[in-house]
Amino acid sequence: AVSLPFAVGQCGNQVGCRFWDLALREHAAVNKKGVYDEALSSFFRNVDTRGDGDGPGIYTGKICSLKARALLIDMEEGVVNGILQGPLRDVFDSKQLITDVSGSGNNWAVGHKLYGYQYRENIVEKLRRTAEHCDCLQCFFIIHSMGGGTGSGLGTFVLNLLEDEFPEVYRFVTSVYPSGEDDVITSPYNSVLAMKELNEHADCVLPVENESLFDIVNKINQMINSGKLGSTVKQNSLVTSSAGTVKTLQEKPFDAMNNIVANLLLNLTSSARFEGSLNMDLNEISMNLVPFPRLHYLVSSLTPLYTLADVNVPSRRLDQMFSDAFSRDHQLIQADPKHSLYLACALLVRGNVQVSDLRRNIERLKPSLHFVSWNQEGWKTGLCSVPPVGHSHSLLALANNTCVKPTFIELKERFMKLYKKKAHLHHYLQIDGMEQSCFSEAVSSLSDLIEDYNELDATKGGPRTDPSRLKIAL
Repeated sequence: AVSLPFAVGQCGNQVGCRFWDLALREHAAVNKKGVYDEALSSFFRNVDTRGDGDGPGIYTGKICSLKARALLIDMEEGVVNGILQGPLRDVFDSKQLITDVSGSGNNWAVGHKLYGYQYRENIVEKLRRTAEHCDCLQCFFIIHSMGGGTGSGLGTFVLNLLEDEFPEVYRFVTSVYPSGEDDVITSPYNSVLAMKELNEHADCVLPVENESLFDIVNKINQMINSGKLGSTVKQNSLVTSSAGTVKTLQEKPFDAMNNIVANLLLNLTSSARFEGSLNMDLNEISMNLVPFPRLHYLVSSLTPLYTLADVNVPSRRLDQMFSDAFSRDHQLIQADPKHSLYLACALLVRGNVQVSDLRRNIERLKPSLHFVSWNQEGWKTGLCSVPPVGHSHSLLALANNTCVKPTFIELKERFMKLYKKKAHLHHYLQIDGMEQSCFSEAVSSLSDLIEDYNELDATKGGPRTDPSRLKIAL
């Protein structure tokens, strides 16, 4: 099964760059003989560069030249050019890139309405060509940010295109949400306009907040600098640092944050790439965790967040890892799932962990978590035997939980502050096809989503009743 990632906009491509780098490193650690195997084929094609692509070595398992199965789209060339001049340049070719020079000016309408229609044919053609190389296309990933113009506008345009062209293939979206102190003044507009598209066209959205990433990176740095963890922590965290990967000239502040998102995607796709006693198909996540089509926002948490120098981790540490996954500090958005209502929860564990460890920890944590009355056993579990590089094991928890609601409420409030004054609206309305109704429809769509979560929250703590079943007349 093959997953096809789309990186759209500056943030999407920076995260994508870290993802491809880490994926290659992960496969290199496992694939000692350097053969082209099924695990590699999920994200990479094996191409013979001497001919049209298929050469004698392709079928013998010999790696000729690996090309990432991906499309990189940005309306400014900077980040994509940086990738092409960097250590990953051989992993991409010009057929996988779509760039422009002028950018979207932090304007959703420019990305969605202007560039979307301008580049539609080009995107569709490259999409079809890339999909043709996939034997079994399982899902699309879109990596983008919500606050800028290209990521939010063109990113959601691509999402709609994917639904039109391949309606049966699942669409997973990793969306980076801006913080309240975002330096892009129009980011609340861009985010709310993009939210409407995510509500209607995505199968699963993994929201990630810049603020949470920033907090996590700060905490790790504090722990390392304070020396509290002593010998248990290596100087460079594998989750946040690119140390040991291809040499970067100078790590930028965002690299550590982007690494966390890249690790989220690595763990999410690990079951599709490597063996495990309980493999979890990506489509199963959508089927098991999304009981209502609109409520498809999954809160993710990662643990451990630093590199353990001690590989022989005692089981107590394993239990701690499960506890951490449900604590505020490990969530990739500012949320507390433990005190909100769960619709369902998935645990993707990597490394030498037994099914019994999984069950024991679920039973241990269950009493402290609130699940909806009709899905008390709403757990989905996956076990992948290959741990991330540098760890003995790791855990990614995905929660469909009402704790996402405050993020959306805050976003709506920031939107309304601007919208009531009609601030900066003219920049949007001068774009062809952009009407003021787009704004009112977008905020109304967000309000409906918040109301859906309110209704669920109102049932929390109520009596456990079995849902009414369909009665069959005899």
